[in-house]
Amino acid sequence: MTFRRTLLALATATAAMTTLMALPQAALAQGNYKSEYKMSLVVGPAFPWGKGGEIWANLVKERTQGRINIKLYPGVSLIQGDQTREFSALRQGVIDMAIGSTINWSPQIKELNLFSLPFLMPDYAAIDALTQGEVGKDMFARLEKAGVVPLAWGENGYRELTNSKHPVRTPADMKGLKIRVVGSPLFVDTFTALGANPTQMSWADAQPAFASGAVDGQENPMSIFTAAKLQNVGQKNLTMWGYVADPLVFVVNKEVWNSWTKADQDIVRQAALDAGKQEIEIARKGLVEPGQPLLKEIAALGVNIVQLSPAERDAFVQATKPIYAKWKPQIGNALVDKAEKAIAARKK
Repeated sequence: MTFRRTLLALATATAAMTTLMALPQAALAQGNYKSEYKMSLVVGPAFPWGKGGEIWANLVKERTQGRINIKLYPGVSLIQGDQTREFSALRQGVIDMAIGSTINWSPQIKELNLFSLPFLMPDYAAIDALTQGEVGKDMFARLEKAGVVPLAWGENGYRELTNSKHPVRTPADMKGLKIRVVGSPLFVDTFTALGANPTQMSWADAQPAFASGAVDGQENPMSIFTAAKLQNVGQKNLTMWGYVADPLVFVVNKEVWNSWTKADQDIVRQAALDAGKQEIEIARKGLVEPGQPLLKEIAALGVNIVQLSPAERDAFVQATKPIYAKWKPQIGNALVDKAEKAIAARKK
């Protein structure tokens, strides 16, 4: 009798193991999945940046049949609006995933300052030469080493200069202007070299400061200008100078990433790549087409637009060369050299 019970127990255990092995990997891991994953963003879906987050979240939910549900937290609300803390919070697991700014994350990852070197990238082809080439791979390797999983590139865009005082055509026109900048020492150095008074503050604090006149101006992509309606808070002078662009990175916390099945990891990665391409198209809309229709829309709002001549732009380049030279070794001479060569070899 005892022998028969033992045989029955063994048969039952074997059947259970066979059933378990037959289960899809996703079903096995389902118990480790969170009911909701938190995605941090600086801005919401009214902006291309936030729209990219929305597209990514929707694609992931659809392609995983709801196994991975993502909730957007714009305004970096998971960390009380402090943009420069986002990367640290991502590594610590306070944030599950993010589409982050290379500027905001540069205090933790010094190599990301590459994209903020003044006048490094003269056109969109230059941005693509970096993010889609060997430099982009190097950046992803550095981010992985720092403890996160980078998946795709997006784009906030070229940061153009606006102010409430007067048109800016020369570095001398910037003297004394109080300009809101993000919390990056490189930005402070750049605007100080141009004679401005750089003031670090979050985007949430910046808009009331423009309205009150406490701050004269700011620098941001045109998509931010239009979505935030900055013409309504005194920003009536716009200088198109293309001094830096801000690539975005689609990233997942490493522990969260490792909790997913390989199949779901592949889905999330491909969704990030697809969302990144769509987001870049949205961010560039109206600026890459002939005649730059977006600028015409902005001009119609009563904004004075200054388009610098090559000689005028070069005056800004020359004024910021000492800052470029100062920061190159801090970022890494070899990395900057590689970036310069990639840009020189780009297809325009």
